[in-house]
Amino acid sequence: MKIHSPSKIGVFWALLAILTLYGCDRSSAPQTHFYYWKSNAHLGELEKETFEALQAEKLYLRLFDIDKKPGAQPEPVGVINAFDTTGLNAAYIPVVFITNRVFSGLAQEEIKQLAVNTHQLIGQISEKSKLVNYDEIQIDCDWTNSTQSAFFAFLEHLKQLSNTEISCTLRLHQVKYKESTGIPPVDKVYVMAYATSSPLEDTELNSILDLALLEDYLQTINEYPLPFDVALPLYSWAIVTNHLGEKKLINGVSIQELENENFERKNNETYTVQQDVFVRGMWLNKGFTVKVETISPQLLRETKSYFRKKLKQPYNLIYYHLDSLFLKRFSIDDLKG
Repeated sequence: MKIHSPSKIGVFWALLAILTLYGCDRSSAPQTHFYYWKSNAHLGELEKETFEALQAEKLYLRLFDIDKKPGAQPEPVGVINAFDTTGLNAAYIPVVFITNRVFSGLAQEEIKQLAVNTHQLIGQISEKSKLVNYDEIQIDCDWTNSTQSAFFAFLEHLKQLSNTEISCTLRLHQVKYKESTGIPPVDKVYVMAYATSSPLEDTELNSILDLALLEDYLQTINEYPLPFDVALPLYSWAIVTNHLGEKKLINGVSIQELENENFERKNNETYTVQQDVFVRGMWLNKGFTVKVETISPQLLRETKSYFRKKLKQPYNLIYYHLDSLFLKRFSIDDLKG
């Protein structure tokens, strides 16, 4: 029996099919961007190199927070210092974080004034930092059922004042319970794919990101009626428990920082303080326990794989955030979409 070799035409079409499939996979990979969340703003070499290596295009730049003390009016806090926007080839998106309590009990005129004040301060900082031609303003707020009406009204007023696209962050519970928390009147939302549980609870879970909990919250994500991108965490922290069971967070701590004679490992993430010591400016007494929660490269890869399989729409990834403290824990391949 004679075996016929494949024709040149057949080989051509087979190769074309393979290349087409490969090209589709490559083109469907989400693009990566970053948040930047420091008041004393300065981009170092690692931040710039990572941004450029990933061919990122957008930097979501937190300009200030807005908070309110009991009995007082809302006011800006943590305003960013002068930021050199020429140091990075990026499209800068102004971001403002507003605490939920700001919107509690605000009258309609106060909501309007808050939008005016917010818009003015964004303009002042943008002019000072030569942050021009931005086509989006993002508002970060974990609104609740009781503050939904005031927050949504604020977004509408800000839209009218700014004459630009308005986006907002979307917490996991606001995805799962969208019927009760409501759909914000914005052009786009950003799903915060972290903070899956409270770090102050006694649990074995990683409160920054537990993939099983994330999947539960996002079962109906494809039904969300607005376009969205996905924000992923790179940060870490330590949960410190004192002798009374009270807990506090220390941002940025890694397991490597506790691998010394001042700490005794209880399990993979938890240590007991062996002698009084400072950790990132916080005084820890002997006997305190310290649980380190972090995002490993493996967890990050698994989470991105979940989104690639789950989501039915194109989306971008925005990492929180562009800081050498966290970036050095990942390779460029780890961070690719």
